[in-house]
Amino acid sequence: MAELVFVKLGGSVITDKSRAETPRPGVVERLAAEVAAARAARPGMRLLLGHGSGSFGHVVARRYGTRQGVRDAPGWVGFAQVAATAARLNRLVVDALLAAGVPAWSLQPSASARCRGGVLQWLETAPAEEALARGLVPLVYGDVALDEVQGATIISTEQIFAYLARRLRPARLILVGVVHGVFEADPLRDPSARSVPHISARNWDEVRALLGGSHATDVTGGMLAKVDEMVALARELPGLSVHLISGERAGALQAALCDPPDQVGGTVIRWP
Repeated sequence: MAELVFVKLGGSVITDKSRAETPRPGVVERLAAEVAAARAARPGMRLLLGHGSGSFGHVVARRYGTRQGVRDAPGWVGFAQVAATAARLNRLVVDALLAAGVPAWSLQPSASARCRGGVLQWLETAPAEEALARGLVPLVYGDVALDEVQGATIISTEQIFAYLARRLRPARLILVGVVHGVFEADPLRDPSARSVPHISARNWDEVRALLGGSHATDVTGGMLAKVDEMVALARELPGLSVHLISGERAGALQAALCDPPDQVGGTVIRWP
């Protein structure tokens, strides 16, 4: 069967996370064009895309505390507003992909997701499987979700990817952010911060101790939570490769989809 690759377009790169509901349309369009070019170069490759909420969902979710749960009427109003805001960004991403010639089909996670204490327990996978079988490119995104313990919560794209990966078994995951991989300190604050080209069983404990949170509003935990989740997934799924790259670098996403990781740079997570 043709290689399956998951790609997340991080909210930090497709939006200005310091300003509420501020997309970066030029970046979104360029990344969509890179996806289209990679599909043309590797026509047998199957893709499942996702994107973060950036300054759309995260800002509203923090205002209402949605990730911590919903227990009253104002909280449920906030829940609905977070969902609507996340969907607005999703529409922009879908439109850019379609304009670039990528047959993207948006799948709303909150329509089926069920959580328990903030942990994703169930998500309908059949639509994504059917879409892939028919040559479509399913697109998921960070969203709200019902929660049997706390009423509601927020599920990140990484949580959704992890759930889908356990069932669909991709060969690779590519996470596209602002910085080119994982660094020992925040390179946006410390230009001398050293990159970490590989994460594995040999150095994970050391790297984990160095990682901090995101530099902007992120209700799903920042860099540490994202890498932690991906390391856990790589440990669970032998052979899976996770590649973290920068979407600020023109051509990096296309290269990551088509070329060996050591030619692209960034950080590669493999286990052991």
